[in-house]
Amino acid sequence: MFDEFCDFLCNKTKKFITVEVNPPHGASIEHILEDIKKYDLHNKVSGFSCTDNPLAKLKMSGVLSAIRVQQAFNKPVIATMSMRDKNKLSLQSTLLGANDFDLRCILALTGDPAKFSDQPEVKGVLERDSTLLLSIIYHLNNGVDYSNKLLNPAPRPIYPFAVSNSYAKDMKQLQKRMVKKLNYGARAIITQPVYDTDNAQELLEIFEEAKNISVRETAKEAQLVLGQFPIVRAKTANFIDDKVPGISVPKEIIDEMNLAAMDGEAKEQDVGFSLSKRIFDEIMQMHGKVHLMTHNRFDLCSELIG
Repeated sequence: MFDEFCDFLCNKTKKFITVEVNPPHGASIEHILEDIKKYDLHNKVSGFSCTDNPLAKLKMSGVLSAIRVQQAFNKPVIATMSMRDKNKLSLQSTLLGANDFDLRCILALTGDPAKFSDQPEVKGVLERDSTLLLSIIYHLNNGVDYSNKLLNPAPRPIYPFAVSNSYAKDMKQLQKRMVKKLNYGARAIITQPVYDTDNAQELLEIFEEAKNISVRETAKEAQLVLGQFPIVRAKTANFIDDKVPGISVPKEIIDEMNLAAMDGEAKEQDVGFSLSKRIFDEIMQMHGKVHLMTHNRFDLCSELIG
């Protein structure tokens, strides 16, 4: 399963699409699994990812949700692990347990600050940023724990993923952060959403340069996966461009969405989907490695993929 997944990821001629799953604020993910089945999405994608309490809001465990999704569809799932909630002991323990369930793709995140949480007086753990988790995975892949003690038995190979902003005023600074994550062993980097081909092309160019700069052997086969977050509401386009760091929405898209909103919600959503579909198709043609984020709008994912 993972060999084929990595083959699709690393092979430039093969399409690679993953879809983000947000676990529920509740004790069962069954309704989400049924929704994925309803749109036959599991037969249209290479795999899924599961988030880990985004914005520090309480959700079902991302790792346990990932195991459930992977077992339900026999598709690889990238489990997000946030540094915000776990120390070195917890991170290693979770990785070893997940490995026994054959959950072996891990997306390392620093995590949104605990101050955003919907739970009272939550305190973050945060021993270090996401490079600590990448370093832990590097150790485990060499058969030892973070203190260099042999593991018996050693875990099966773990595939570490990392994240990147999609835009910065100084793209060289973005590249430096890519190099750092590649040096810590990241096999792939997933970007924040991309909304135009010029942005996508620049990201691909600085990533290729980052691979050449990196001192890590695994960087040679590392891949960039371009994030896609379809915009079907004008207020979403404006919010992302104004308030979300590391993403740039072209003025032409914002203007078109604002005009469409003046003609009613149906028009707004039609125009938004058409724009999103065009961007998705262009980026798939350009690069063919995309990560879809739709807040569990699996109907939208299915329509975009076709």
